[in-house]
Amino acid sequence: MRLVLLSLELAVCRLAPEEAIPAWAVRRTGFFSITSTEDELSLVCVADSVPEEVRCERNWRAIKVVGPLDFALVGILASLSSTLAQAQVSIFAVSTFDTDYILVKEPQLAQAVDALEQAGHELIQA
Repeated sequence: MRLVLLSLELAVCRLAPEEAIPAWAVRRTGFFSITSTEDELSLVCVADSVPEEVRCERNWRAIKVVGPLDFALVGILASLSSTLAQAQVSIFAVSTFDTDYILVKEPQLAQAVDALEQAGHELIQA
């Protein structure tokens, strides 16, 4: 697969399920993803926009699968996540209508890139 390493530092944030989507999380440039469930409001956004008092994990980097991907395709995330699991790299996955993103912590980024390239994936810098 063709993959693109995004240059942004991202944060994964957890808010209470009843909270409104905060303006700081929503940028028209960069990256953001919002998931709301009965249990939580989960945000992935550019790290430098997150206020210090917000519960979050910072220092994530995103690897984008070049798309758009057909919904009939099977095993894309499984292929990437199993490669990274074998390399002992933890992930956080985000999917959109067109493609998938694998987030890895910055300290494991070089290890993730090496594992993906050794598995035959093409990785380019954004």
